[in-house]
Amino acid sequence: MTKINQIAWDDTVLPFQLDRSGVRGRVGRLDGVLEHILSRHDYPAPVAALVAETALLAALIGPTVKLRWKLSLQVRGNGAIRTIAADYYAPAREGEPARIRAWASFDADRLEADNEGRPPFQQIGDGYFAILIDQGAGSLPYQGITPLAGGSLSACAGTYFAQSEQLPTSFTLACGESRLPGDGASRWRAGGIMLQTLPAQPMQGGEGGSGEGGLIEAADILQGAQSEDWNRANHLLSTVEEMELIGPAVGPTDLLLRLFHEETPRVFDPQRVEFGCSCSAERVRGTLSIYSAKDIAHMTTAEGRVTADCQFCGAHYDFDPASLGFEATVDADGNPLEKAAE
Repeated sequence: MTKINQIAWDDTVLPFQLDRSGVRGRVGRLDGVLEHILSRHDYPAPVAALVAETALLAALIGPTVKLRWKLSLQVRGNGAIRTIAADYYAPAREGEPARIRAWASFDADRLEADNEGRPPFQQIGDGYFAILIDQGAGSLPYQGITPLAGGSLSACAGTYFAQSEQLPTSFTLACGESRLPGDGASRWRAGGIMLQTLPAQPMQGGEGGSGEGGLIEAADILQGAQSEDWNRANHLLSTVEEMELIGPAVGPTDLLLRLFHEETPRVFDPQRVEFGCSCSAERVRGTLSIYSAKDIAHMTTAEGRVTADCQFCGAHYDFDPASLGFEATVDADGNPLEKAAE
């Protein structure tokens, strides 16, 4: 059963609804996708854990948006872990998988080993949590930002929805390295549950929240029976165990029945996810197209080449500097451009 659950549910997001309480949600699990992301970099354990959480958050949040192209999560701080970023690309066509990529930057000299149980989140320091939604060409990107607060990335994500959307939302996440029976090496796995409900009525403008630093929380939005339903669902979610989230011994449908059987859970079609990166030589050329020949010369190595590496997937690009910038004299294949021949 363990192997069957692993094959069926790894790298998937399962939407569900709790009919009794009017709460909707998603169960997500990342296995091969996460291993692919982390294998591209030699991250210390605290950094890898935060990258895993951010990728999982992107997988859970992405399907909640009527997304045509890309949703990005960005975490930036002044601590040893400076940046964590994850992108969720919506399926190009119905039935196709979504794509996820993630990456982090950190100061190795300032990073402290997590040998005393210190939460990796504390090593981000002060900063912000942002969600950016880009619907593609012809649309203006949307950006929502909230301070880093609450002691975890999952708390930051919940605060974002309360502040920006006034949608009470909670996340319970788990990740770590594990070794399955019959496997020779350990690998990273992550699993989590997202709960979300709609507010009965929006808060009045100018009102502060009851959370840290005046941030809005679910209790500031929900009233009466809806508040009771929300609190009950989250109380049930609090009983989940880490290994139930990570799996694969317990399938998501079995987990939902274990946690919420009195709430009448109903599931919908799962969404598959896979690793995917949008980088390409053409995109790099496009990025460099705003630079002059003098600027390109400053980027050129002693070997006479301009190189670039993708932070997400590790792809390496190597260019002839004469083919770059708005003063390029040759094309990507080394052929003289018409303007250079004039």
